[in-house]
Amino acid sequence: MRSIDEQGYHFEEWLTPKQIAEDVQQVADRISADYRDKEPLFVVVLNGAFVFAADLIRALDKDIRCEQTFIRVSSYFGMATTGQLEFIVPLQQVVDQRDVIIVEDIVDTGLTIHQLKAHLRAHGANSVRVATMLFKPAKLEYDDAKPDYVGHEISEEFVIGYGLDFDGFMRNLDAIYKVKK
Repeated sequence: MRSIDEQGYHFEEWLTPKQIAEDVQQVADRISADYRDKEPLFVVVLNGAFVFAADLIRALDKDIRCEQTFIRVSSYFGMATTGQLEFIVPLQQVVDQRDVIIVEDIVDTGLTIHQLKAHLRAHGANSVRVATMLFKPAKLEYDDAKPDYVGHEISEEFVIGYGLDFDGFMRNLDAIYKVKK
């Protein structure tokens, strides 16, 4: 089992690159089946979801016509949530009458997804679903933020790698690592 030490913490490999690829493929297969006759717009939430989104979109059936766009949002000031979504890089794509799939790296409380879904619906999205690599169901506070497509469920642990960061670093790891207590 691979391990990494970062900023005084010890992390051990939790999901291998092979396990991640399998999770991504099962999410892509479900999306491909659900959107066979549609042209979904993937709204990728930066920075964390870019790795998952790239693999997910490439894993879709080749007859799925789709577009991608990127947003960057924050609901935090320092280490505390403000409760409000701030658009750092706003949505650049028209979503009116589109079937939208929000792509996230991890969903925990669901605050970002809850507010982002409301924002997209207010701008005329036909439907809004959520695909995430990781989901912390025990932390979910907003019922409407429960993801439709989940790569893997996780409990309370802090994780890094595969787009998930520790103070901006470690996104480049090809596996997902959990902090060892």
